[in-house]
Amino acid sequence: MSLIGETQPKPAGDLIKDGTDAGFMADVIEASKETPVIVDFWAPWCGPCRQLGPAIERSVLAAKGKVKLVKIDIDQHPAYAGQLRVQSIPAVFAFSGGRPVDGFMGALPESQVKSFVDRLAGQAPMNETDELLALAKESVELGDIGGAAQAYAQVLQIDPANAKALGGMAKIYLDAGEIDRAREIAEAAGDAKDADLDSVRAALALADEAPSETSAFEKAIAANPDDHEARYELAKALAGRGRWQEAADHLLTIIAADRAWNDEAARKQLLTVFEAAGPGSDITRSGRRRLSSILFS
Repeated sequence: MSLIGETQPKPAGDLIKDGTDAGFMADVIEASKETPVIVDFWAPWCGPCRQLGPAIERSVLAAKGKVKLVKIDIDQHPAYAGQLRVQSIPAVFAFSGGRPVDGFMGALPESQVKSFVDRLAGQAPMNETDELLALAKESVELGDIGGAAQAYAQVLQIDPANAKALGGMAKIYLDAGEIDRAREIAEAAGDAKDADLDSVRAALALADEAPSETSAFEKAIAANPDDHEARYELAKALAGRGRWQEAADHLLTIIAADRAWNDEAARKQLLTVFEAAGPGSDITRSGRRRLSSILFS
C-alpha cells in the first residue's frame, strides 16, 4: 500500500513507446502539451542508435513520469523525420507545449543524455544558447532561412566555437550557393563534429573534384552504356553540382554492373554522396537500400 501523496513511477509502457507517422500528432504534439516528449529517430542498421537508445530509456525512466519517450524507425516512418529535416541519425528532438524546444544528433555520453532529459524534465533550465539553437532549427523547418541565420549568428556571438551554429550557418550558405562562405565556416570549425558540418564538408569535397562539363560523358554513355569511366565522371560532375539523386543513380548502375570496378571507386564515391545529402535524407535511405540489395543479392 502506498502512502498518501507518494509519487509512484509510471510503468515503462506509459513512458516509452514505438511511434509511427500516423500517431505522431497524438503521441508527440498533443502529448507534449501535458508532459514533455523526447522523440528518438533511429534505424535498425544504425550502430550509434543502438548505443544511444538504452541510455535515453534509462534516463527517461529515472525521471519518473516527468518526460516521455517516443522511438521512431525512420525507415518505416520517414514523414516527420523529413519534415524536421533530420540529416543524420540518431537524431533526438524534445517537444514541449506542442513544439520542438531542444535536440541533438549523434550518440552522446550517458551523462550528457541524462542532463538533456533532466533539463527537459524541468530539473535544469534551458540556457540562452539552447533556446537560440531551438529557434534556429524551427526557423529552418518553417523555411525562414533569414531567421535561422540570425539565431545562429547570435549563438556564435555567445560561443564562437559552437559546432551546431557553425554547421547550421555553413549549411545555409551552401544551400544558397555561396560555396566560398560555406568553406570559410567549415574550415574555421576545424575538427568540430556536427551533422551539418559533416554534410557541408562532404559536399565541398565533391565540388572540388567535380569535372566542369558533362556533355562528353553523356555522349560516351549514350554510345556505350557500359562505359563505367564516363558514367563515373558524370556522377562526379553531378554530385559537385548538388544533384545527389542523379549522381547516386549513376554510381549504383556501375556497382550493379561491376561492384569491384576500379577498386570499388563507385561505392566509395556513393558513400560520400550519401554523407553530403545527409544520412537521414530520402536520397540516402533509398540509396542504402538499393546498395544493400545489389551487394547481398
